[in-house]
Parts: sequence; structure tokens; C-alpha cells
Amino acid sequence: MMAMEIKIARILIVDDEPQMRRLLKVALTAYGYSVSEAATGQEGMEQAALLGPDLIVLDLTLPDLDGLEVIKRLREWTQAPVIILSVREQEGDKITALDAGANDYVTKPFGMGELLARIRNALRHVENAETEPILSFGDLTLDLTQRLASVSGKEIRLTPTEYKLLKTLAVNSGKVLTHTQLLRMVWGSSCTEEVHYLRVFVKRLRNKIEQNPSHPVHIITEPCVGYRFL
Repeated sequence: MMAMEIKIARILIVDDEPQMRRLLKVALTAYGYSVSEAATGQEGMEQAALLGPDLIVLDLTLPDLDGLEVIKRLREWTQAPVIILSVREQEGDKITALDAGANDYVTKPFGMGELLARIRNALRHVENAETEPILSFGDLTLDLTQRLASVSGKEIRLTPTEYKLLKTLAVNSGKVLTHTQLLRMVWGSSCTEEVHYLRVFVKRLRNKIEQNPSHPVHIITEPCVGYRFL
């Protein structure tokens, strides 16, 4: 019998601080990841094209290109998860990076345990998204083929807009989606300022899919930024 091949996830670190790259490489390698490094935005894009990493850890402050520009260029050809690791902690910086295509945002200084958890989460949801048309999240199941949702095996009734919002969140599970992204994806580019629409429909969805809507486990609020689906 042939042994099953275990895929080792490849992570690319793009950061201009040698000490930070060294710290991340040691920690991530110890947890079984294959790690590559780049010190500039241009080098990072070249390494990404050459190696095809499964995930990219990216600093926003780089000596040649702003990290936001790097994200935009990467998103022209790859959907590999990008986790921002930056000293910029203003909400505006987070929203701008997420709108540009980043999957998550961690501010420096950070706990290694938190970063590892976010990496695992991003990689796990990418794997799930590539497999079945039926998505499962604990007691919640979403059948993309039949356009049906159920909780604990019982079908729940959703309006077309509620279903579209739930599907958008679910297929991007683990990724922080900003208010603007969700409004554009569900309601269209003319409604990107109508955040109250989104809040109303998120509340409706929580009442239908959460066991305790006041303490949701599926639709998680990222304060002042958007939502993450788990």
C-alpha cells in the first residue's frame, strides 16, 4: 500500500525587518510549514510568482512598494490568502488593506499563537472552498447547488437577499469582509455607503442561523470593519 502524501503548506513572508523574518521562519518551520522570505515588495511578488505559496504574510511598510500596492498586484493573478502583519493599527488602514484584497490583519506586536491560529484558519477555509458544493459549519449547512440552508438538519427559509448574503459570507469563510465589500457583492456598487442595509440583514440572518443571536458563532463582527464567517 502506498503511503498517503502529506502536503506541506508553503508560506511566503514579505517583511523588510531581518529579525522579524527570522522569528517567523523559525516559528513557522517548527510547526511544519515550508517558509520562504522576501525583503521588498518587488522580491515578494517575484517569489510569489515563482513558488506559488499557499499563504502570504505581508508587511505594509516596505522599502520599495507600499504593501497595499503589493496586494493589488497579487490579486491580479492569485487568490492565495494574504495576512497583513503591520504596526499600522488604525481602523482606516485595516479597512483599506482588506478592501484591497487581504484576508486578515494582525497588528504588531502580536502573539505567535494568534498568528498561527489565523494561518491555520485561512488555510483550512481555502481547502474547504475547493472541495464540495455543500458547505458545513457546525450545525449549519449550505447547499450551493440546491440553494438551501439548514440548521441541525432543518431547512430554514431565506429571502433571495438573505441567501445571497449568507452565501457570500460562507464561500469567503475565515476571511474578514469589510462593509464596503459585502455591500458591493450583495447589493451592487451603487449601495456601498448603505451600511444600515447590511446591519439589518445580518441581524435577520443571525436570528435564523444562530442558536443565540446575541452571542453569534457563525457571523462574527469585526468592530468598525466588517464581518467574518466561521
